[in-house]
Amino acid sequence: MRHRICFFLLFLNSHVYSQTDKLNQFWNEYAFTKDLSQKWMLELNAGLTSSSVHGDSNIFYNVTQVYARGWAHYYPAEKWKISVFYSFYSNQNVPELNQKKAPEFRTALQATYSVLQTPKVKVNLRGRIEDRHIENDDEYLEAVQRFRFQIKAVSPINTFGIKTNALYVFASDELFFKTSSKVSGSDFFDRNRATFGLGLNFTNDMQIEAAYANEIVPREASSKLINAFQLKCIFNNFFPNLIKSFKRKKSVVDQGDGNLQ
Repeated sequence: MRHRICFFLLFLNSHVYSQTDKLNQFWNEYAFTKDLSQKWMLELNAGLTSSSVHGDSNIFYNVTQVYARGWAHYYPAEKWKISVFYSFYSNQNVPELNQKKAPEFRTALQATYSVLQTPKVKVNLRGRIEDRHIENDDEYLEAVQRFRFQIKAVSPINTFGIKTNALYVFASDELFFKTSSKVSGSDFFDRNRATFGLGLNFTNDMQIEAAYANEIVPREASSKLINAFQLKCIFNNFFPNLIKSFKRKKSVVDQGDGNLQ
């Protein structure tokens, strides 16, 4: 019995005191949406990530990722949103990958459900399945599947007395799991991401969010602890002259994502 206890303590100690690299990052994203009907909406995202490195805490030390992503959203019911996307990621130096550069093509299927709606708080649950094809050191695209589960709460704070200027706070936590691969490692649990932020709907068609994200990326060799400042700008009903204008009535699942109009 004593030997088992000693073994357990040694095992716990090896994990608690494993090497952890701390990184500071800046996540910047721009989103452009277009309502097609009450049931359908299109979205285009573009963004970049910059990061510090070991020995230099500057979050703008170098750019580690640039991406573009196209979405289609379908609203089958008031509380549901089903989404698909296709995207390209130019990964220049992503810490959790086993190499410096790794171009990636990614598709995903996502479902969002409004689980709670009150005047003071709105809560959404979100699940996503990602099919990632990442170029490895042998210069071929390796398939990796990732599964993500998020809970997000939004609380409106309308301090301006003007309906269109809706201020809100939000918080979320998301768990990531992945399949084993050469490029992304053998770990099944990928990471945990906790986010806290503040959002503002300037008008019906413009929204901005600023947030802090804490991301834990456990790895057997060297884990990562990422502290990130996140800035997201959202432009609703963009390119009104390219597609016939249509204005969706926002549903409760939209409000749980912070779109309070």
